[in-house]
Amino acid sequence: MPPAEKLDDDPDGASPLISVPAVAKPADTERHAPPVALVIFGASGDLTARKILPSLAHLIERAALPEEFTVVGVARTELDDAGFQQLALDSVPGHSESWEKAVSRFRYVTGEYDDLSTFSTLTTVLDDVDHECGTRGNRLFYLATIPSKFAEVAEQLAAIGLNRPGPGGEFARLVIEKPFGRDLSTALTLNRALHACFPESEIYRIDHYLGKETVQNVLALRFANAIFEPVWNRRYVDHIQVTVAESIGVEHRGGFYETAGALRDIVQNHVMQVIGLVLMEPPAQVDGQSIRDEKVKLLRSIVIPDPADAESSSVRGQYEQGWVEGQQVAGYRGEEGVDPASATETYVALKLSVDNWRWAGVPVYVRTGKRLARRVTEVALQFRKVPHLAFADRLARELTPNFFVLKVQPEEGVSIRFGAKVPGQAFQVKTVSMDFSYHDAFPGETPDAYERLILDAMVGDPTLFIRADEVAQSWSIVDPILAAWSDEYATPVATYPAGTWGPTEADLLIQRDQRRWLVL
Repeated sequence: MPPAEKLDDDPDGASPLISVPAVAKPADTERHAPPVALVIFGASGDLTARKILPSLAHLIERAALPEEFTVVGVARTELDDAGFQQLALDSVPGHSESWEKAVSRFRYVTGEYDDLSTFSTLTTVLDDVDHECGTRGNRLFYLATIPSKFAEVAEQLAAIGLNRPGPGGEFARLVIEKPFGRDLSTALTLNRALHACFPESEIYRIDHYLGKETVQNVLALRFANAIFEPVWNRRYVDHIQVTVAESIGVEHRGGFYETAGALRDIVQNHVMQVIGLVLMEPPAQVDGQSIRDEKVKLLRSIVIPDPADAESSSVRGQYEQGWVEGQQVAGYRGEEGVDPASATETYVALKLSVDNWRWAGVPVYVRTGKRLARRVTEVALQFRKVPHLAFADRLARELTPNFFVLKVQPEEGVSIRFGAKVPGQAFQVKTVSMDFSYHDAFPGETPDAYERLILDAMVGDPTLFIRADEVAQSWSIVDPILAAWSDEYATPVATYPAGTWGPTEADLLIQRDQRRWLVL
């Protein structure tokens, strides 16, 4: 017999007045994809092998995907079905029998993305897998190509009629990797091209940061706990710091990075999305529309800098030769594919302002860069000082302001820093940390962000994907900074040795406000 559930307990602690059998409720957290054919454009590329295929293997091992599922790869690389199937197996070392069984149904189409015959062949293959694998006309098109092909592929899909479900199908969705344009103008142009082919409700712009457990946990921390939300505002918070630091350089992506830079690569998407979740107002419901509505409202509250003032509230830097983890590394201009006279930024520091009731007067400081001292992504809220410190200065020398730190990577969790008495005869106070670790609290492997997001797209949950108006608003904030940096009279890009925390100019940016970067 199941245990009894207590109801209407006596306020004095006596036995419950009513006792009824507890009824097990089905968990809505374990979701399963419907029958679907996943079509990957760019199927022979690095993203497919490194992220998409391993994520699919894990979903299959967790029984989150149905038997009526398959993958159709599309790329210019000459492969047949057997070659693509072998690529899928090689992408998942130590794979399971269930992955081998699924891979045996995978198909492949070789062709150019601007050739309609490629899409005619794809149509035939999709009809075949509907019949052979039972995918029932449901299609999920994943654009893992270079960004210049996004609109082209969508237009070809629409021209051949693949922007609609197959016979008996319920959906035909488009998943797009970042970047979503290079600036506001190109982002709007891309959105118009996509909307001419697919409705916005079927377009899923993916940002893997939003799939990370700690980023999602912001919603639980803020809106499921009474102890945080009352102090999550300008009355108690002095300022906010967002850090996205990488110890690696541009690796073999020098050519790409020359066209992007840290502001486009990290700030416009990852940083703006995290800021939106951390600072937004409570949504009426935890669903895709409500959460994204609140994120857009928050982004619209960020003060768009005037190009004339943008340079004074921003710093751009570029790493030089230095030491990282005991290894000497080259400077950015010495990397493969980089212009020896490049002015592309590998580091950005910003001061942003939010003009709304909750956050007016609370600056948001952002720093992100490559070849920094270590890999870490954190969001830190520093609280205001107590109005009166009753201890003598010498007894509180090791006391620092209170911080709430959301740790995104590499160790996911939360840290709260506060003052506590040091054991001993003197009443000495110092800062200590109370830490919550995902790994310790929930042992086992944490699902990769792509696992969550791919399953969400299959299920049709848009909560963690980026809407068109979010993209446009993010670019509206970033564009004036890009314009200020492109001015011929702009301050030259600052430099910093690899293995440090960035240029001294970034320290001065925050020190002008009598603040300093959190020691990581």
